[in-house]
Amino acid sequence: MKIWLYFIGKPKDEHANALAAEYVKRASRYGAIEMIEARPGRTDIFGRHASAKKILLEPAGKALDSQAFASIFEDAAMRGHDLVFAVGGHDGFPAGWRERADLLLALSAMTMPHELARAVLAEQIYRAFTIMRGHPYPR
Repeated sequence: MKIWLYFIGKPKDEHANALAAEYVKRASRYGAIEMIEARPGRTDIFGRHASAKKILLEPAGKALDSQAFASIFEDAAMRGHDLVFAVGGHDGFPAGWRERADLLLALSAMTMPHELARAVLAEQIYRAFTIMRGHPYPR
């Protein structure tokens, strides 16, 4: 299983991006993971990752606790599927992305800057791997 994290736009807060990068580094101990800054209209996650499960972060999406989020990874690992996550930019996602996604996922009911969403998502991915492996981190 490989994981791609797409973030539309460039982050303005270098500290939030560094925090996201740190959790991606930690998660990479458990599997291949890549964080990519994408440009709207120039990136086609659906064509590039046709067989992967596409999960878009959307405020109106489904809310999951960390255990349920980890089950997405367990299922993907069992089925041999890759996972693609995408965080929209300040204008959201390009037209048609929401309708083509396999899952719309809400990180929180609260509004947060996209840079912070990157860090929260990266941390939850690391947490999912540690839950799957029985690591004490999730306590």
